[in-house]
Amino acid sequence: MSLPIAVTVVAALLAATVLVGVLLRRRDGRAVTVHGDRHVDPADLMRPLGAHATLVQFSTEFCARCPQVRRMLGSVAAERTGVVHAEVDLTSRADLAARYKVLSTPTTLIVDPEGRIRSRFTGVPTRAAVLSALDVADHIQEATA
Repeated sequence: MSLPIAVTVVAALLAATVLVGVLLRRRDGRAVTVHGDRHVDPADLMRPLGAHATLVQFSTEFCARCPQVRRMLGSVAAERTGVVHAEVDLTSRADLAARYKVLSTPTTLIVDPEGRIRSRFTGVPTRAAVLSALDVADHIQEATA
């Protein structure tokens, strides 16, 4: 392979890698509204669902960003009546990663009182994004009630 072709191939691979990284970073921490009838089984959480919502955090022992998400979700749950925070350690429950399609940690689900998944965050969500998703979930519950 000639030098100009090799440089072109390396440059193209580098550009593709940067593009993929930028796209993944843009999705990190953003809420995705879940459509359809996807449910969380309270038995998987080993606790009852919250009266208004449950913040389900999937983490692992080796996740560097999970402790900050745990603290933030815990404080949001403490501030909001009827909202609980449940953390699931996928290190010991790998079966749940497949069931809930968790590809990376932290992943957070906002679940309504009936167990329906309303929103999903991959990565570290901002406090404002979680509060906004909780408000949207509240409005959906009010509209269907």
